[in-house]
Amino acid sequence: MKTSDFYYDLPQELIAQDPLEDRSSSRLMVLDKETGKVEHHVFKEIINYLNPGDCLVINDTKVIPARLIGAKEETGAKIEVLLLKRGANDTWETLVKPGRKAKPGTRISFGDGLLIGEVVDIADEGNRLIRFEYEGIFEEILDQLGQMPLPPYITHQLKDKDRYNTVYAEHSGSAAAPTAGLHFTPELLKEIEEKGVDIARVTLHVGLGTFRPVKVDDVENHHMHSEFYMISEEAAEKINRAKENGHRVICVGTTSCRTIESAADENGRLKSCSGWTEIFIYPGYRFKILDCLITNFHLPESTLIMLVSALAGKEHVLAAYEEAVRERYRFFSFGDAMFIV
Repeated sequence: MKTSDFYYDLPQELIAQDPLEDRSSSRLMVLDKETGKVEHHVFKEIINYLNPGDCLVINDTKVIPARLIGAKEETGAKIEVLLLKRGANDTWETLVKPGRKAKPGTRISFGDGLLIGEVVDIADEGNRLIRFEYEGIFEEILDQLGQMPLPPYITHQLKDKDRYNTVYAEHSGSAAAPTAGLHFTPELLKEIEEKGVDIARVTLHVGLGTFRPVKVDDVENHHMHSEFYMISEEAAEKINRAKENGHRVICVGTTSCRTIESAADENGRLKSCSGWTEIFIYPGYRFKILDCLITNFHLPESTLIMLVSALAGKEHVLAAYEEAVRERYRFFSFGDAMFIV
């Protein structure tokens, strides 16, 4: 299976640069995974496709303002740091630009010395381990100095930081948003619950994989970076109950999908747990729990379009994407949504 098998042609102007004022007014394409048939709706109409007893699985991770702009202490040269993974003793794995200026021992000042970072080691693929020094509470300093780490294809400034988080974001730790969840409003979630749909909250902190393209020709040779996840007893019970009673488990986003598929046992059951996952889902994968998926439109040749192709079939997915291009859907993080049923 070749990476190029998952290519499609996307006009640049269809990449959404700004979020809509009303989250739930984005467009919704409904794709039947068995037949490939598509329907066109508005996102808030998704409630018509949800049934009492279904379980909606959401990822309640929260994106931190992880992009820091600093200056090298000795020379004043500008250095950009993206926080990826928190370690012990105020040390983070980071993505640094330009990396050549960040050798071990390099000290970087942020906010005129409010925060100081020292490069202590070089990790996999050139990532830097940086230990931070500061007075006070790290999260408060980060909130003051950091910017939201928008993907490189979004060139507009984000006016409201909250728009790159879901309305149910709770556990801080992500370097990117679980974007399928950006379409939900508190009102829509309330309607969904009132209809008798269970909502299960899981957590997966979205990490480095989001920023890494697939660089190998053969899909099976691609290595996913590890991401931390947590599943509570309450969430496991809700998901297990839906399966036992013959109802559907519907994941909001590829991150929710990867969380429950990572944690499921061979019988498709979940229990309360936490850990790190490197699961890579591509065509040929047999889903253990997931029945349906709410997702955005993804980058060509990405691991995310491979995951949705594993669920709905590559031919159906690429045909649906071609129709989305013809119908002028908005693509990627701030774009429109697809519901695979």
